[in-house]
Amino acid sequence: MIPKLPKPFFAMAPMDDVTDTVFRQIIAGTTAPDLFMTEFVNVDGLQSKGREKLLFKLRQGVKEPNLVYQIWGKNPENFYKTTKQIADGSILAEAGSAKGARAVGIDLNFGCPAVASSGACIGMINNRQLVGDIIQATREGAGTLPLSVKTRLGLREIDFTWHEFLLDKKLNMLTIHGRTAKEMSKVPVHWDAVDRIRALRDSLAPNTLLVGNGDVLSRAEGEELAKKHKLDGVMIGRGVFHDPYIFAKKSPWKSMTKQQKIELYRKHVQLFVDTWKNEERKLHTLNKFCKVYINGFDGAKEFREQLMETKSFDELLSLI
Repeated sequence: MIPKLPKPFFAMAPMDDVTDTVFRQIIAGTTAPDLFMTEFVNVDGLQSKGREKLLFKLRQGVKEPNLVYQIWGKNPENFYKTTKQIADGSILAEAGSAKGARAVGIDLNFGCPAVASSGACIGMINNRQLVGDIIQATREGAGTLPLSVKTRLGLREIDFTWHEFLLDKKLNMLTIHGRTAKEMSKVPVHWDAVDRIRALRDSLAPNTLLVGNGDVLSRAEGEELAKKHKLDGVMIGRGVFHDPYIFAKKSPWKSMTKQQKIELYRKHVQLFVDTWKNEERKLHTLNKFCKVYINGFDGAKEFREQLMETKSFDELLSLI
């Protein structure tokens, strides 16, 4: 199901409480990347009594092209069940997705450092038997859906045996965030290490697409990195906060007027209100997006402070 991708292709990184259906639709309306990713969703929670509290993270809107669902957890059986439900569309419908919503791939989160201490995500680097079981269970549940992994360079130190292990699984795609979990985002990306992994890919799994990720702040920078390091694709995360048109070949963002930026935020807020009618996401969630749009013009800081102090959606929309 995965679409034919250009080279290099661009993907928007999965970010918790950020890359929900609302923000994805806003970015799709500016300039869509070649691949979108959902927020990362815990399969163990989805296959438990807590299911209803997580379903909204799987919601897909009517205009969300090429969406990959990213999941994480510890129980292989829950990976199988969740992936099967994503593949047949049943859990997407249960989440309130638009008619015809579908996934174009499944991505396993073996990279997030926030839960590493619990042995999940990048913490699984120390439990490779379980990782193998999870990959196998997910593959069985996914059917024809492509399977990919997003990970880091290692836990505390760079560990290329981890990437050899993953490449041996013949994934459809492997995304490397070029830092260890310990480094978080506090040091420059180790693109030389990404080079080493690309060389491993070339010898061990030439059919696996390799994607680089970390501090890419423009499409031009991504294209240059892809060329320099011979990558198939580039994933952009926080860069989208600097420019909602970051995936455009020629972004208009810096030349847009105050009114145009405010209007794009209004559109985001209105779609947020229309989508989360049962308040699955709270008003304060919008604060992290405010600086994306209300920026780069005289009085932006003061206006932003006013917006972030509002107590209701009506008050926020009225002020905008």
